[in-house]
Amino acid sequence: MKITLLFLCILSLIPALAIAGAIPDNPSFKAAREQLVENHIAGQGIADSQVLAAMRSVPRHCFIPKRLASKAYADTALPIGESQTISQPYVVALMTESLKLTGNHRVLEIGTGSGYQAAVLSKIVKEVYSIEIKEKLHQESTRLLKALGFTNVKTRHGDGYFGWQEAAPFDAIMITAAINHVPPPLLKQLTEDGRLILPLGNPFSYQNLTLITKTGNDFRTQQITGVLFVPMTGHALED
Repeated sequence: MKITLLFLCILSLIPALAIAGAIPDNPSFKAAREQLVENHIAGQGIADSQVLAAMRSVPRHCFIPKRLASKAYADTALPIGESQTISQPYVVALMTESLKLTGNHRVLEIGTGSGYQAAVLSKIVKEVYSIEIKEKLHQESTRLLKALGFTNVKTRHGDGYFGWQEAAPFDAIMITAAINHVPPPLLKQLTEDGRLILPLGNPFSYQNLTLITKTGNDFRTQQITGVLFVPMTGHALED
């Protein structure tokens, strides 16, 4: 009976993966993922056990075009279409660790992209809210996250500059595109001790990965490292 139920569960998952465009996991992908974490994530100083576990479990190869599957576990950014990229795994881990997340937290992500960063966050926190301005990427990532079982991720198509007011406040906010200033609406949507991380600087050059911590009405800023992200679009470029 248990074998029959397992077989039915596997059969029910296959159509969803096909619709989403995901490539099923296999031992070679798992081994490559473990090597990535060991050499390029833990090996470069990421120590948070929850972050390391999330990076080991989320199948990055499912979030990139199939033609690039062989490069899924290289520590590099990759194109995902619509002039966007999936971030370098180390940067994903670094941004996630910097927010000091727990299982009770609610997180807002600006720039769903492929859905990979949202999937990593979902392994650690209670709820993830993710906004994507490009409709095609929003549709694809929403289908994929649902197909892969990331049920605590809520997605929306829209301009992330203005955040997600109905769901605020958030314990943490992550912006995954470059912007030359901190969007005021996002600061207002943080909890009293909330944290916001973003690539801050010239959207068409290099930026500084910056962590902003809110304490009451005050904000403390910490620069972490230099990064290179694609520009945030929408109102961010008009401001």
